[in-house]
Amino acid sequence: RRLLLVLMHPFILCFSLCFCVGGSEGQGRILQRFPEKDWEDNPFPQGLELFCQPSGWQLVPERKPPSFFVSVLTDINSERHYCACFTFWKSVENPQVCKGEPSEADEDDSPDVLQPAQLYAPKSLVLVSRLDHTEVFRNCLSLIYTVHVDGLTVPMETVIGNLLTCIIPIAGGSQRTITLGAGDRQVIQMPINDSLPVSGCSVAQLFRQLGIVNVLCLFCAALTEHKILFLSSSYQRLTDACRALLAIMFPLKYSFTYVPILPGKLLEVLSTPTPFIIGVNSHFRSETQELLDVIIADLDGGTVTIPECVHISLLPEPLLHHTQTVISMVLDPELEVADHAFPPSSVQLATLKIQDKEIRAVFLWLFAHLFQGYRWCLHIIRIHPEPVIRFHKAAFLGQRALAEDDFLMKVLDGMAFAGFVSERGPPYRATDLFDDLIANQVERIRQETGDPHKVMKHIKELAEQLFRNENPYPAVTMHRVQRTAENAQPRLPQTSFPHLDEVSVQLFIDHAAAKLKTAPPVVKAELKGMVPTGPPLADIVDRNGNVLANSARRLEVVRNCITYIFDNKMLEAKKLMPAVLRALKGRAARVCLTQELNLHVLQNRAVLDDQQFDYIVRMMNCTLQDCSHMDEHGIAAALLPLVTAFCRKLGGGITQFAYSCVQEHMVWTNMQFWEAMFYSDVQKHIRALYLENGEEGDTSSPKQLSALELASEQSRLWPTLSKEQQQERVQKEESTVFSQAIHYANRMSYLLLPLDTSKNRLLRNTGLGDVESVSNSYVTNSIAGSMAESYDTESGFEDAESSDVANSVVRFINRFVDKVCNESGVTNEHLKALHTMIPDIVQMHIETLDAVHRESKRLPPIQKPKLLRPTLLPGEEFVMDGMRVHLITDGREEATGAMGGPPLLPAEGAIFLSNYRLIFKGTPTDPLVGEQVVTRSFPIASLTKEKRISVNLPMDQLVQEGLQLRSCTFQLMKIAFDEEVASDLAEVFRKHMHKLRYPQHVQGTFAFTVGQSAKLAVEHKTKDKNQSLKTLSKNLVKSAKRTIGRQYVTRKKYSPPTWENRSSFQSEMDEDEISVSEEPDQSSLTLSSTIRSSDRQTMSNVVERACCRDYQRLGLGTLSNSLTRSKNEPFRISTVNRMYTVCRSYPGLLIVPQSIPDSTIQRICRCYRQNRFPVVCWRNSRTKALLLRSAGLHAKGVVGPSQADSTSLEQEKYLQAIISSMPSYSEASGRNTLSGFTSSHMTLGQRARVISLSQPRVSVKARNSPRGKWGSIRGSGRLSTYNPDVGNRLAGKESPQTNGGPSETYFLRQQRAYLYIIGDKSQLKGGKQDSFQQWEVVPIEVFDVRQVKNSFKKLMKACVPSSPNTEPNTNMNFHRCLEESEWMNLLHKVLQVSVLVVELLDNGSSVMVSLEDGWDVTTQVVSLVQLLSDPYYRTIDGFRLLVEKEWLSFGHRFSHRGAQTLASQSSGFTPVFLQFLDCVHQIHLQFPMEFEFSQYYLKFLAYHYVSNRFRTFLLDSDYERIELGVLYEEKGERKNPQVCKSVWDYIDRLNKKTPIFYNYMFSPEEEEVLKPYSFISNLKVWDFYTEEMLSEGPSFDWELVRGRPEKPQEEAGDRQETTAPKSQRRIVWPCYDSLSKVLPDAITKLLMCRTWKLKTNYHLTFIYKLLMGCSLLMSSNLSHQRRSQGVYLQESGVGSSINLALDCEVSATSTPAAGRPSTSTLYSQFQSTESENRSFEGILYKKGALLKPWKPRWFVLDKTKHQLRYYETRQDKDCKGVIDLAEVESVFPGTPTMGAPKNIDDKAFFDLKTTKRVYNFCAQDSTNAQLWMDSIQSCLSDA
Repeated sequence: RRLLLVLMHPFILCFSLCFCVGGSEGQGRILQRFPEKDWEDNPFPQGLELFCQPSGWQLVPERKPPSFFVSVLTDINSERHYCACFTFWKSVENPQVCKGEPSEADEDDSPDVLQPAQLYAPKSLVLVSRLDHTEVFRNCLSLIYTVHVDGLTVPMETVIGNLLTCIIPIAGGSQRTITLGAGDRQVIQMPINDSLPVSGCSVAQLFRQLGIVNVLCLFCAALTEHKILFLSSSYQRLTDACRALLAIMFPLKYSFTYVPILPGKLLEVLSTPTPFIIGVNSHFRSETQELLDVIIADLDGGTVTIPECVHISLLPEPLLHHTQTVISMVLDPELEVADHAFPPSSVQLATLKIQDKEIRAVFLWLFAHLFQGYRWCLHIIRIHPEPVIRFHKAAFLGQRALAEDDFLMKVLDGMAFAGFVSERGPPYRATDLFDDLIANQVERIRQETGDPHKVMKHIKELAEQLFRNENPYPAVTMHRVQRTAENAQPRLPQTSFPHLDEVSVQLFIDHAAAKLKTAPPVVKAELKGMVPTGPPLADIVDRNGNVLANSARRLEVVRNCITYIFDNKMLEAKKLMPAVLRALKGRAARVCLTQELNLHVLQNRAVLDDQQFDYIVRMMNCTLQDCSHMDEHGIAAALLPLVTAFCRKLGGGITQFAYSCVQEHMVWTNMQFWEAMFYSDVQKHIRALYLENGEEGDTSSPKQLSALELASEQSRLWPTLSKEQQQERVQKEESTVFSQAIHYANRMSYLLLPLDTSKNRLLRNTGLGDVESVSNSYVTNSIAGSMAESYDTESGFEDAESSDVANSVVRFINRFVDKVCNESGVTNEHLKALHTMIPDIVQMHIETLDAVHRESKRLPPIQKPKLLRPTLLPGEEFVMDGMRVHLITDGREEATGAMGGPPLLPAEGAIFLSNYRLIFKGTPTDPLVGEQVVTRSFPIASLTKEKRISVNLPMDQLVQEGLQLRSCTFQLMKIAFDEEVASDLAEVFRKHMHKLRYPQHVQGTFAFTVGQSAKLAVEHKTKDKNQSLKTLSKNLVKSAKRTIGRQYVTRKKYSPPTWENRSSFQSEMDEDEISVSEEPDQSSLTLSSTIRSSDRQTMSNVVERACCRDYQRLGLGTLSNSLTRSKNEPFRISTVNRMYTVCRSYPGLLIVPQSIPDSTIQRICRCYRQNRFPVVCWRNSRTKALLLRSAGLHAKGVVGPSQADSTSLEQEKYLQAIISSMPSYSEASGRNTLSGFTSSHMTLGQRARVISLSQPRVSVKARNSPRGKWGSIRGSGRLSTYNPDVGNRLAGKESPQTNGGPSETYFLRQQRAYLYIIGDKSQLKGGKQDSFQQWEVVPIEVFDVRQVKNSFKKLMKACVPSSPNTEPNTNMNFHRCLEESEWMNLLHKVLQVSVLVVELLDNGSSVMVSLEDGWDVTTQVVSLVQLLSDPYYRTIDGFRLLVEKEWLSFGHRFSHRGAQTLASQSSGFTPVFLQFLDCVHQIHLQFPMEFEFSQYYLKFLAYHYVSNRFRTFLLDSDYERIELGVLYEEKGERKNPQVCKSVWDYIDRLNKKTPIFYNYMFSPEEEEVLKPYSFISNLKVWDFYTEEMLSEGPSFDWELVRGRPEKPQEEAGDRQETTAPKSQRRIVWPCYDSLSKVLPDAITKLLMCRTWKLKTNYHLTFIYKLLMGCSLLMSSNLSHQRRSQGVYLQESGVGSSINLALDCEVSATSTPAAGRPSTSTLYSQFQSTESENRSFEGILYKKGALLKPWKPRWFVLDKTKHQLRYYETRQDKDCKGVIDLAEVESVFPGTPTMGAPKNIDDKAFFDLKTTKRVYNFCAQDSTNAQLWMDSIQSCLSDA
């Protein structure tokens, strides 16, 4: 075009300063401008004077050198004007000095300040142009100034006339030499391609000023539309920086406010809400400080400041790093070789210009990387008259797998990208470097990624092209411009700048215009062409792979399932369905589904029957469920035609289409989705339109052409067409768009109108409705509809006042139609027609839907799985029968198949509520899992939290109401009620559940109501209560004495119990263990008082219950009245609490010092909380140190002032009595005390001695005989050095101790306190210190129950999370949650304190544990101390006694802590006892051979202490149990033998049937004190918290577990064996099978074996010995006798069998062929010379039967088989006879009979009496005979 030829019609202006008198700042005024009129195509920009002097027009006292910069102005049409401003200074007289009179401004100044007479005013020459040629402008304006200064002869008018009319070459790489007629000459080069920006050196300069990271930050900020402000003291630098930022944004163009130099007067522009890039002189820095959302880049200081509220989305990660690396290689090439030992001699640095182009090349490469394949996502919706193009953002992001990327999302939504699409979208235009990069270099860019050197090579090539574009003729350097001479500066122009002659300048202009008119028009040859598209996106993305890339196998499953459905093979389809639904989580499978379904539509198989329809809809729903609202993978788009194709016939000729069943998805309510779909379809139709036209005359196959290529061809042909043809094409395109708009109005009404429009539900922006059951079919229920209440403007609906569905849908469609029709140029008439049509379309569709809805209700119900009924315990009854529910997956992944194994959940079945449990029983919804039954249950009493949830069922997309139920047995049930369950029934279920969980009274719990079908009457008459207490108190003492009379203390040898009687097994390998036997004997103790026999039963129970057995075992005193108290016993059993008046929560009988009368106790108890005064609960048998327990002391002032002193004295007396009862310590000169405490803490009265700091001296005894056993095997470093940090350690803080337990050297001193009081730190402040007492206080920080409660809640959430974890590493998440719960920390503290107390007791000091109320932490600590110190408590019986004594009798508040009743509901569940059991579990893990009971025993107690199945753990104290009459009924009444009221009875009964509670590794060491490690690293998470067996539910209700039929499976196995070899592999499913059952260890298998079950008691005894032998092998100090036995377990072909080879003479292994080995086979494996097997052997003479002689025989006494065998000789293998010891009644000395051996002592004869006959024996001598008799007697008593 002609206008391109001149210098864009520039303006030349001359500005000077004019100012008002008195003002300190003036303003600019135009002196002259050329031309005086505006050019016709280029109006004169207003407000130029502000930009000539951005800091303001001011006079200055000193002349400044001339300056030059370029401002940029943008006009209303977004055209940029470049204002080159040349400023010089001329002198003026100071107006104020001239006038001689002061102005107003003067008056403030001091009179001494002299105003300079000479001032300088700025004068500016400005050249305004639409072209940006900074250097040319600088040269031209300099020349004008030079002509003026040097006074050259050239007329100024000529220079300016030439400048205004000089002809500039067209872009395209041409160059032009121009002269202004003043002896000057300069070359103007135009860039080859004017679409590429010209940057000079500005980009490289910007990176040098700010650094790589800062510029990248600004780059991302500019692209994501943030506000950017540059500061610099140089104007030209500001312009360059802004230009550079725009240059690196190419190919995107910045379309917001762009002001490189902002005048000071316009600073308020900075508070504009829109994004901008602005430059401001740093003179105005202070004004920019308050800008809160502006990123400020200081060019001079090199900093970029980003406000807190601004978040800049950076480039996606690998790309950001690559970009930084490559830019760094450009700017600092030496960096790479900086560390080389032999660096290259010199790395040649590129010039600034080259660096500039290289950096720009990096950004060009970056954009090519980001936008690769963008042309495949362009939709061309009109070709004529002008192309209209839209970009499919969702498809682009989806195919690039960047849908989540914040940066790219913002860029694609931004204005710059919209401009990019409209500029670069058209398929027929001129192309540039970027188009080439996108089209041809994508493969290369892909290969380069990650290799900086390859990238660098590419960058250099691109940089070369960019450089050549700017400098097409680099050789030309003909810039010769007159400059003012060097010495010209001093001789300044005396004349002012002349006023020029406008006429002569105008003549120049007119002359040039006339010349142009006659000249031929110069047309720029625009090289238009088809824009290449580049490789398709799919190829690009496959390398990223999708995270959910589906294997070919999964796609095969989807295809097969669809084929089965259409072939009506419904059973096969049903099996595959769950696998298909899982596969549809992946993109490839979803695409595959749409393709397969599309094929069936094309084959006219769209009309389905009910079941087919059901399955297809289910698959569609599952596919849509995982689509985002953007539909970036085009899945919803592909399904859209299918949902309107598939249908089924209902009654009455009505057809139901699939769209009515897939409406609950967000994607249908997203306006952008519909637009993209519409444009995509329009493009297809327009392509088809032109393909038809083309086929007439074109023989080539146009099918291959894409829509863009077609459009390109049509654009090329457009100018050649006639007007009529052009008009015809425009009309055809317009009607195509219009018909599509009608089609889409229909489609949208299909998917937005719910099936049941009468409900008046509106679209919500979630796109999901409250589904109400409209029929009993899955499908129609899923159709029940979902329309939004109100649409926010984002998703396309505004709030609707009317609740009418039709109106809101009409409004939504209208808005859609308006938008797309306006963009695609539909005529107004057509648009109006559409608006009238839409309401009719919607109304018509509503009428159709009503008929469909009516008919769909009549569908037959879908068959559902049969409900399975659970087995119940004896006495358990259903409260509510089964309700059909779905058991949904929670956060545990094992059951879902995510971690391998079958997907057992979700399962479909029923939930049952019984009076004891909540039970789910059902089958997995995945038919491939087979007929497995899934059971999940927990006791109703263990429910801790219930909340309503709404569940999205994966199978049919229904939103169902559901419940989430959490239990403290570490179980979680997420259930969704089936549609057939009415919501009021679900509410009834909740109410029943609450009633059962929190009964009014403890008598409403299952343990009390079991077996009673009638309701309980909770009320009791008061009279009866009192009566029972009176009787109790009357008879307590007498009965107690009688009971003790029945008990005698015996020293028993270690002997294994028989299987049935194992509960009496009390001692373990302990020769001197004292135990209490309950058989009356002649040697019974006698007491002075006689008793009556009234109330015998109850009272004896009281005494037993009151732990008298244990006190007696420990030798802690006798029960006697005050008259006959034996003075030599230090303790007595006091009956002061017999009426529970002293302390409600203590037992009736207590151990107190002998010297303290009951009256003193009644006074002392008031000092302690809850009256729980100190009592003795255990005594160390070796050191006689005592363990006492009490509550903490009351705060001061509780005891009245008059009694304070006396009480405190009595209290001290009481403690003194305890101390004096201990064996006294030798007095030494100095007192040594517990180390590590600096602060003084006070405990009892005012005079307790408090611990002081000193270094301990370890006694010699302690060094030589270290006692106790530490957890795990440790070296000799056990006696570690003393750690002075005891205070911190005891106070609960960590200390750097090696093992977490206290060091042996702690507290081992030559002299120590007699009594240590472990007290609460917070309780013991402020007391006076007194050094005369003999006790010391150990203050520790204890946690309160609130901490335990909160910790337990978090522990449950960690072990049983309610929802799947989103983090990739599930294991890490579990450990983090576990750590946050602090459960392990609490265990650590309890164990730490316990080990400390064990140490003190073991070293001979007594300890009193006096914490909180004495019933939580105190109980934990004293129980653990006894367990660690006394081996008896580590037996099954001993542990029971420990729990009964310390937890039940001493009043741990089980009901309150377990929130068992309505009253305690608010206090919540606090598992103090569970914490204790966990501690025991930790000790058990560290010392597996010290416990008679197994880990299962602990889990059993942990489960049943909250289950309320037994009465044992109900109520808070013995007092409450007696009051209810439940304490002693357990022994007497046995109305229903099936119902055990006590957990201990149940365990005993179970113990006789199964060895489940027995620990096979039990092999205790004598007098063993355990000292476990307590550091958190030594503690393990108890598997009780995490294990689950979905096959049978919890295994702790033994009747239910045992009841599973196993025989049918075995029979099936036998049948199978005949036909084919049976596989020896077993499949064990995680979280389904009980591992211990499916794969029992060898010993368990042997014991479970049916062969054994038929045998007598002796076989069990044999097994016991066998087990003892096995465990002894593991023992660390085996005796010789034990070692001689070799036992090994061998896995043989099928299952496991046990083989014992003794002395290794014969090794008989049972083979698979032999089946199960018989008893005799196993026995024969024992060799006859084995010492353990032959308990005693030797030669005896035996008298034969009647008339037979005495004969010598080799006799073997076999304890294992419980028999006396005899052989001919010692070597003989064949037994001649057996005497079964079971038949032996007695063994006694005998007399010689006829025929007896001669010369033998008479005492060598003995007789053995059996039930059948009497055997006569003769030994070698009397000693031998006695040995034989003793051995046989020992065997008999062991039996």
